[in-house]
Amino acid sequence: MSTILYLAHTEADGTLGRNALEALTAAKALADGMGAELAAGIVGEDVQAAADSVAGCGAKFYGVSGPEFGQSRYASDVNACEALVKACGADVVVAPATARFSRSLPGVAVRVDGRVDTHCSAVSAKDGKPVAERWFYRQRMKGELSRDERPWIVTLSPGCYEQFGESGSAEVESVSAESASRTKVTGIKSPDVDEQTIRPDASMLFVTGAGWTKKQGDGQTHVKQAEGVILDFLTKTKSSLGSSKSLVDISGEGHEVISFLTHLHQVGQTGSTPRHPKGLATCCHGEEPHVVGWRFIKDRRAINTDASCGWAQGKADVLYVGDAFAIMEKVNELLNG
Repeated sequence: MSTILYLAHTEADGTLGRNALEALTAAKALADGMGAELAAGIVGEDVQAAADSVAGCGAKFYGVSGPEFGQSRYASDVNACEALVKACGADVVVAPATARFSRSLPGVAVRVDGRVDTHCSAVSAKDGKPVAERWFYRQRMKGELSRDERPWIVTLSPGCYEQFGESGSAEVESVSAESASRTKVTGIKSPDVDEQTIRPDASMLFVTGAGWTKKQGDGQTHVKQAEGVILDFLTKTKSSLGSSKSLVDISGEGHEVISFLTHLHQVGQTGSTPRHPKGLATCCHGEEPHVVGWRFIKDRRAINTDASCGWAQGKADVLYVGDAFAIMEKVNELLNG
């Protein structure tokens, strides 16, 4: 009988992250579809609490734990994951596409003489065999992948599955692995939460368009005012900030720019394709290149002064016709109340 290994690592607080819980849902469905055994391997400083939180999946649990495995380091992560794959004799490994695993799992595939496919959007059983799905060409074409080589490691992008949430009491079999402690993590530096504008786990994506920097009704631009309105909304709602390509490129046209926007914020055919539950687009034209980046947003809303803009043509669930400055200032006022 085949063995499907669900592979995860703990977060700083010892829990499993959202992406990891989504990957478990996929791994369990794959094991059920193939009639295979489900194993779970967790890496972290202390893995018991994480294992208990998902014990309802019915898997046999393996763990590599210790202070040296609490932090992300390539050498120790590769050693730990290699040991877990070999301990359960996994045929297929399903793992979250976190920064930590995206860095280490390709190395694990080489060590166990397997293959790896990263950033997939789904994995399922077809005719008793595992098949992975992945989007290509800026999420406009979907392909199905299968491999004969084993073990086959598949990492899943976030936002593709529901989070697994059945807890219980797990019996974790301890697996030993070399710590490879030549590298030491002395601390983590990160911006204050209010300074961070890209938040992958946020419930809402707020997208800005070039209209924020154009001349307004009085014939003048109000970029500083736009910055204040946008940041005020982001601070109050803890939303993630996105931008159209036209806005992040506008500096090349000699226009004043919104100072905190970079190409990392770019959403659409030439940018990222986020999967936030809700999205609000402001001052964006809403035509196809931009909507491609929104196809996985479940609740899509937009603000535009033009009632017949691209968003009104079936691309938004709700369109607010009005001035984005006035509407968002009113929204911020209501949030203050």
